[in-house]
This record gives sequence, C-alpha cells and structure tokens, in this order.
Amino acid sequence: MEKRSEIDAKTVIGFDGKRAAQNRTGLGNYSRFVLRGLSRFSRAGRLVLYVPSLGKATCLEGVDEERAVELKEPRRGIWRWLRSLWRVWGVTSELEGDGICLFHGLSGELPLNICKARNVRRIVTIHDLIFLRYPEYYKPIDRWIYRFKFRRACRMADRVIAVSECTKRDIMHYFGTPEEKIKVVYQGCDERFRQPVSEEHINKVRARYQLPQRFILYVGSIEERKNLLLLAQALPLLEDKEVEVVAVGRRTPYADEVERLVQEQGLSARFRMLQGVTFTDLPAFYQMATVFVYPSRFEGFGIPLLEALCSGTPVIGCTGSCLEEAGGPSSLYVDPDDPQALAAAMHRVLSDGPFRQQMIADGLAYADRFQMETLTRQLLQVYQEVLEK
Repeated sequence: MEKRSEIDAKTVIGFDGKRAAQNRTGLGNYSRFVLRGLSRFSRAGRLVLYVPSLGKATCLEGVDEERAVELKEPRRGIWRWLRSLWRVWGVTSELEGDGICLFHGLSGELPLNICKARNVRRIVTIHDLIFLRYPEYYKPIDRWIYRFKFRRACRMADRVIAVSECTKRDIMHYFGTPEEKIKVVYQGCDERFRQPVSEEHINKVRARYQLPQRFILYVGSIEERKNLLLLAQALPLLEDKEVEVVAVGRRTPYADEVERLVQEQGLSARFRMLQGVTFTDLPAFYQMATVFVYPSRFEGFGIPLLEALCSGTPVIGCTGSCLEEAGGPSSLYVDPDDPQALAAAMHRVLSDGPFRQQMIADGLAYADRFQMETLTRQLLQVYQEVLEK
C-alpha cells in the first residue's frame, strides 16, 4: 500500500478544471498529473473539479485511479448559458457552499472575484510568461488578456507555484511578486513514458508511420518559437547522411517555412513532419528514437525533454530558458541560432556509443527526481503551508 500524505482528511480542495477536462496537451497534461497524484498520495477528503461543461469533459480518463474526483458544472440560472463567465466569475459563489478549503488554479488563472470567498485559500500555478518575453509570437489582444489574468491571479493568490526556476524569475521580474510568495514545484510527465513499450507495439507503430530504424526525434507544436528550422539547418551539416528526422506535432504556418528549406536542401526524404500521432503511440516514438532534439527558444519547463529522458533517449536542447532544468546536467545544450553547434552535438551522440549510453543512464537517474510521488508531496507541502496561514 502506498503511503499517503498527512494532509487533513477533512480538507476539500477545488480546482479550475477546464484544461484537465478539455485539453490533451501541455496545460491539460499538467492538470491531470496533479489530480492523479493527489488522488493517489493525499488524504484530502474530497477533490472537486469545476468544469464549464461535463459534455466536453472528454480528457479525464485516469484521474480517479483510487477515488473519484467530483465534477461540477454550472446548473443554476444564467450560468448555464454563460459557462465561460461562470468559470471566471460565477463559480466563486459555490466554493464555500461546497466546503472548499483551498482552490488551485492549475493554468495561470483564478476566478476574478475569488477574494469574496473569505474562507477559501488560493493557489495558482504559472507555467510561463513567454507572451511577455517574446510578444511577437502573440496577438496583442491575447497578450493583454494573459497579462491581466496572470498578474491578477498572482496578486490574489496566497501562494504562486512556478513550474521552474526560470518561470519564478520571470514572475518576480514582470509582476513584482515577492520571492517568498513563490514556490517552485516542477512538472512531471505521464508515467507511460517510464514503461517499456512491448516489441509487438513497437513494430506496429514503426509500420503504421513507416519509421526508419535510426532517426532524430522532435515532439512539439511546429511553430516559430519552437525553432524546428534550426534542426532543418543542421541536418545537412551532419556527417551521417543516412539518419532521418521525424518531427511530431501540430502544424502552424511556420511548418511551411521549414518544409521550404528542407526542399531547397534536397532533404525531403530525410525530414518528415507528422501530426495526429496518438498519445498511445507516442511512447513508442521516444523509445525508438536514436536521439531527441528540442531546439525551442524558450519554454516554461520543457516536458518533451523529460518524456525523452524517461524513455531512455539521449536529449539535446537549447540554451536561453529552462531546458537545462528539465534535461539535467548530462544532456547537451546549444545556442538556438547555431546549426553548426547542433550538428556537432548530434554527431557526438550518434557516433560515440559509450557516450550515448552514459547519457541514457544519467538521464534516467535525473528523471527520477520528477516521479509523481515526489512532486505530489512537494505540492502537498505548499498546500499545508497555505492552509496553516
């Protein structure tokens, strides 16, 4: 039997559940990871997830591994028709009636009037402030909305959780939030990336997507900030002319720019972009890859690096944000504008077998600090500190 935290069994914790219920990528994955961890390792009496629409709650499989997470949607008055506003305004009136002791905004937001719930403590997780560091990647209206919501949430919260030291520094810099108010609790990745994929499934995935025996893997949206163009620029500089690139992720118009360069270099046969890869198949991609490359200019944490480490795949990232925190000291890092440096790093991993094996062993050891139980207990410590205030 797994040991549970000693948090008061009468504690009732509420969550903004929109991302957990409706989003299958970054913020949704984080939210579900938190809920699964609390379900498994805490003794909190109830976990209440406030979702705008139960009909759209299609992503919650696995969050009730040991006990049910209660789901609540707007059922009264005008909020049944104004569900988005209910999430940011109407839900507050329900918190005290539901016995909520602590409310955790999992994706950078808190209800705008949550301070009216006087007996409810408040925590918010801030994942990144990329829209302030790199405003050119965002529409002006989106930047204004994010700045307003995130800044207000940091002010209203009793404690702010940052998912990396890099994000903590940004919160202090851009919002003036006192350092003592911020706690760093890292993100984890789905436990399926730690589990060996069967040879049968590996073979099925390789055949389904026509994957080569040796390939460089990228996973993430194909957008300008993620900087996949650097990998396209580095590929022709590699001494190994056989290894291919497989890039998995949602396309944006930036993908066309990458494709143009690949075609100009005559490398279309060695550089493939795939979208629509199922989450069930993704661990197999990582475990088949020879090396994982993540050339992003800036991240709040960098979950794909951790997924690769857990999969036993050596990692190359870029300097300039928090990727060293996710990838650890044994991964390699290059300047995001230096294709020659990336080519040299890939060559070292591809050609030096003992070095590659050491990277894998060190990466697996580093990834152990991001186990679900470890991170959940760190989160529960923040909960306890806030509840005891």
